[in-house]
Amino acid sequence: MTRLAAVFEGLRAQGRAGFVAYVMAGDPDVETTLSMMRGLADAGADILELGVPFTDPMADGPVIQRAAIRALAGGMTLAGVLDLTARFRATHPDTPVILMGYANPLHAMGYEAFALAAAQAGADGVICVDIPPEEDAPLRTALEAGGLAFVRLAAPTTDDARLPQVAAHCSGFVYYVSTTGVTGAGSGATSDIAGAVARVRAASGLPVAVGFGVKTPGRAAEIAKVADAVVVGSAIVEALETHGADAALTIARELADATHQARA
Repeated sequence: MTRLAAVFEGLRAQGRAGFVAYVMAGDPDVETTLSMMRGLADAGADILELGVPFTDPMADGPVIQRAAIRALAGGMTLAGVLDLTARFRATHPDTPVILMGYANPLHAMGYEAFALAAAQAGADGVICVDIPPEEDAPLRTALEAGGLAFVRLAAPTTDDARLPQVAAHCSGFVYYVSTTGVTGAGSGATSDIAGAVARVRAASGLPVAVGFGVKTPGRAAEIAKVADAVVVGSAIVEALETHGADAALTIARELADATHQARA
């Protein structure tokens, strides 16, 4: 059983949703990121998303854009992201790590070389934001060969005609974007999300994690009642940027607790 499958099986057995925490690799530096990854796992994050910095992060709002710029200015590379993953894995053998980013860095390394290196580093899956299902077979095939999950995005605009294409060959879980727009934007009505989660889950047979626009423990708890996992990125990254790691980890712990207790 993969780490991802084990986490979701454990969550189902406990009757609770999972908390997925995002951090940008290299923001503001390597050692802070590693400390944040370890701290997030210890604060209750069931799964980590590790951002791969890119110069044109089209799906991300200003908070994560700034984080990517800081990381790139500090010299972070895709190889550096993989090294961070391996260093985290040495102390946290059970927490899944999903690498989240864009196609260009992966393509530059070569999909097969990237998949092999990611698997060796201890990554569990990849979210590649800007490759549509019609064009992702080379990357998906390489990841599958390496035993890595290929997590796709679904959105409010993913209609019944489109959903089967998104669900096909997706693995690990489906990331449901709760609102149209970029990360950190406003979120949709919980009733709408509940229906969408049920539809995506039925089409894919996979757990559904909901993100984009989740900023408060109250909002996390609302979503945790209807989704398999709640994803938070911008709120954590912004707290790190503004107030430092301790404040970011405090917010993450509050969000994790709210997520885990929502169905109690």
